[in-house]
Amino acid sequence: MTDALELILAGAAGGLLGLLFFGGLWWTVRRAIVSPKPALWFGASALLRIGGTAAGFVLISAGHWPRLLMCLLGFWAARWLVQYLTAGRADGTTGIAMRR
Repeated sequence: MTDALELILAGAAGGLLGLLFFGGLWWTVRRAIVSPKPALWFGASALLRIGGTAAGFVLISAGHWPRLLMCLLGFWAARWLVQYLTAGRADGTTGIAMRR
């Protein structure tokens, strides 16, 4: 595999990790605010999101700093995407429909 393709795939994988991390955070907050045990939601979510993301970075980078950098760039881009999609609008809705 060429270096450029590896870097592109690392960036895409970082974006996927970011979508899972920040999307999971948004989902957790939405669920925890109506839960009788919000601390359990936040604690379990943090462990899963941080552990999964850290493991993903380690596996994707495989000890190569350019891959890690591209993975972080994809992760950062996903943060902005999730922030855009979940931003509150004037009518009280977000870009993502939430089923209850």
